[in-house]
Amino acid sequence: MKTTRVLAASLLAAVMSVTVASADEGTPHPPREKWSFAGIFGRFDQAQLQRGFQVYKEVCSSCHGMSLVRFRNLAEAGGPGFSAGQVKELAAQYKVKEQNDAGEDVDRPARAADAFPSPFPNEKAAAAANGGKAPPDFSVLAKARTYERGFPLFVIDALPFVGYSEQGVDYIHALLNGYEDPPAGKEIPTGTYYNKYYAGHLIAMPKPISDGQVTYAKNDKGEPVVPETTEQYSRDVAAFMAWAAEPHMMARKALGLRVILFLLVLSGLLYYVKKKIWAKVGGEVHGLQPELHKTY
Repeated sequence: MKTTRVLAASLLAAVMSVTVASADEGTPHPPREKWSFAGIFGRFDQAQLQRGFQVYKEVCSSCHGMSLVRFRNLAEAGGPGFSAGQVKELAAQYKVKEQNDAGEDVDRPARAADAFPSPFPNEKAAAAANGGKAPPDFSVLAKARTYERGFPLFVIDALPFVGYSEQGVDYIHALLNGYEDPPAGKEIPTGTYYNKYYAGHLIAMPKPISDGQVTYAKNDKGEPVVPETTEQYSRDVAAFMAWAAEPHMMARKALGLRVILFLLVLSGLLYYVKKKIWAKVGGEVHGLQPELHKTY
């Protein structure tokens, strides 16, 4: 009975994966990219996070808020690595609303403890300014945007040492690079754009970034430290969004490794203690109860 249930569950999973694939037919899966923060030993690249924040600030923040991230998070360990002074100066460039003693709404410079403010006063205003649909918040977008890889890949993705949890980051990177001319005969409604990685291929967001749009820091020769291209911009801002969605990822992974090592050592000690204790009394049934093994 148990074997039958396992086989039935496997068959159901396979059928569901085929159904998902059929529903998304014509929309390719984003290519799997290499990220410094992938895997159990992954770590964020601090320079990449700083570049990604620059792309967000200069390009994306005009439409997308980041309400669950506070300015002070930029100075925390495992993040972009800004100093407290830089964070204070950065926060002062933004305005947040609060009520004064008379109960009136007033604008004041943001502080390090404040969250990144939305570029719009409310969701309706955001929708009205963007063709009827409010742009999503950036805070957890890298975790929220995912896709089904089907059976048996979703089983492999769950394995601890070979797992894959960067679907959202890969999707964001691919989406930003997926704008292209529509196929011949494809009708594009007004206010939409063709993107090969977007479900249905019609997206309301125009291409947000182009080559040379953001000026990166230069090296001693006056050359950009990395290419100023859409590919690089999208990679950097996707990595920054991965950090925004999980600012304490590096601390979590470090704690997880320590716990695994502790459990391995504890398991070895428990096995050793068990062998020492039972060696004195015998662990076999016939040693403890010889009457059960009498021969007649």
